[in-house]
Amino acid sequence: MFTVVGGSGFIGTRLCSLLEERGLDFEIVDLKSSGRFPERTQIADIRDIEALRKAVTGNAIINLAAVHRDDVRDRSEYYSTNVDGTRNLCEVASEKGIATMVFTSTVAVYGFCAPETDESGTLNPFNDYGRSKMQAEAVLNEWHDNAPEARHLAILRPTVVFGEGNRGNVYNLLRQIAGGRFVMVGNGENRKSMAYVGNVAEYLLYAATRAQGKSVVNYVDKPDFTMNALVRKVRKVLEDKDGVGLRLSYSVGLGLGYVADLVARVSGKSLPISSIRVQKFCATTSFASAAHEQPGFAAPYALEEGLARTLDAEFLNPDPTREIFFTE
Repeated sequence: MFTVVGGSGFIGTRLCSLLEERGLDFEIVDLKSSGRFPERTQIADIRDIEALRKAVTGNAIINLAAVHRDDVRDRSEYYSTNVDGTRNLCEVASEKGIATMVFTSTVAVYGFCAPETDESGTLNPFNDYGRSKMQAEAVLNEWHDNAPEARHLAILRPTVVFGEGNRGNVYNLLRQIAGGRFVMVGNGENRKSMAYVGNVAEYLLYAATRAQGKSVVNYVDKPDFTMNALVRKVRKVLEDKDGVGLRLSYSVGLGLGYVADLVARVSGKSLPISSIRVQKFCATTSFASAAHEQPGFAAPYALEEGLARTLDAEFLNPDPTREIFFTE
């Protein structure tokens, strides 16, 4: 049986739906009950090892639990959950003889890096989320290396994950385009690596069932979209319009971002535009991935299909009963 820690969240719910579809037994361990699988949920805090000892009964652990939002004020929460919580899971796995562990890390462990950075890239995170995930990976490596012949560890580093029901950065961009409020900044030729949730769930299941030894894999659905290509595709589907619409030069957009920074400091209010957001939007964030080279793994959805499914579910034929997940 699979124990899906953090299984009530966005990726976890999609993974558990896949497990149910394949007829595989699973349990969810989470701080809150799963909206889709409440009867399979054990309420436990990953930071509480006694609660984990009672809740974890599977023979393979898939750990999706994390503090990852950008607006966390108490920075220690990243480390108490992402690092100490992972250490607790490793201890429980050791006590119970659980030999397989799958961990969702992040490409944020690389920090600011060159385009097409692969799994051999230098780890140099620039924020607490990335640093805490890097430290959690070290904890897991130690767990594996204490019994390398008997234990199996798969670490997955996904890029930004999007899909139906997600309310993260990709959805916010799509909503701006759908509402006619989007303005392109820069030449739009910068590339953005993305990952569709249905493919990420498929890879997690692949890793959990085929884990041998130790592996570290980025997850990206290729080929990357440029911002121009992404916006054009979305506008064509939602509005049957060509092109990207209104465009500002990078210098003008960045200047407006600095003005917004000043207004935010004076007013104490958070604004939807800032110099940092403009810089991030115009940067290339592209990673290489060995996931699609793994023997026996095939992503069920092309990236364009994942985008089309998301646009249909969120804007063309929305389901008001769909569970919503706020991830960023």
